[in-house]
Amino acid sequence: MTTSQILLLIFAALVIVLYVRRFFRNKNIKHYDPNEAAEKIKKSINVILLDVRTPTERKEQFIKGSFHIPLYELEKRIDELMRFKNKEIICYCRSGNRSLTAAAKLKKKGFNSANLKGGIIRWNHNNLK
Repeated sequence: MTTSQILLLIFAALVIVLYVRRFFRNKNIKHYDPNEAAEKIKKSINVILLDVRTPTERKEQFIKGSFHIPLYELEKRIDELMRFKNKEIICYCRSGNRSLTAAAKLKKKGFNSANLKGGIIRWNHNNLK
């Protein structure tokens, strides 16, 4: 085997490992499409939305009533969420990727967390307020 073939195999293995890891993380998290989330929020006081985008993104637009902790600050600000420990926390970001990471982190810490599929992009696309 040549060096380039070995490097290609290592790269392919890394991609597979990352994909499998994401698959299992994704499998353990509840996912709501925007309409389901909006309905759940409307019907229950035991649900909150957590915006994990950057402050700049939040200034541009946000979902009314959501709580904000950027993903990069989540670990150090986890105590702020303790008051929501008995609620379901639906995380959202721009497209649903960072929020999936946030939901997985919260789940590891014992929170009841979920992900908003498609993030605020799909929320807006569905004309939800």
